[in-house]
Amino acid sequence: MDMVVKARHMDILPDVRAYAEEKVGKVARILNGLAMSVEIELYQERNRSIGEHQVAEVTVFTKGHILRARESASDMKAAIDKVAAKLERQARRFKEKVVDRHAGKIAPSSATVASAEAEPAVQEGLVVKKKRVDLKPMSEEEAILQLELLGHDFFLFASEETGVASVLYRRRDGDYGLIQPRA
Repeated sequence: MDMVVKARHMDILPDVRAYAEEKVGKVARILNGLAMSVEIELYQERNRSIGEHQVAEVTVFTKGHILRARESASDMKAAIDKVAAKLERQARRFKEKVVDRHAGKIAPSSATVASAEAEPAVQEGLVVKKKRVDLKPMSEEEAILQLELLGHDFFLFASEETGVASVLYRRRDGDYGLIQPRA
């Protein structure tokens, strides 16, 4: 498994690098061979009014799925601890679903586990709204304009160049990201 530790706008001290690799390595061991590669990105928020400006982002690429977590704290090691804990919960949940799917069992939801005398549990992850959109061919600049006009965080459109569906989204740093399918 490949593990890459990157820094944005700062230098990583060797002890912080080793700490991040150790903490996130535990998450990779939970996935037990399902993790293909891991990217750890450490950086500082430039806004001084933010108290927790040390940020740790981790992306785990598995066979077919991606696990991602982002946490911030006033200390980089604390941010790494928080992101590792969050990622560990995601990894355990993901592994449960994968194991249950391979075993041919249906993963027990909170609704089926609830006893008859207990209050009915709320199901998680239900689709509550469906929407159909017309994919108009447009340039990235037009898509950015539409995104801003609508006030949304993402916008689905057909790329003028390729004709395939693309998703434009607003990143946390204020820039934009573009998701396109591979050819």
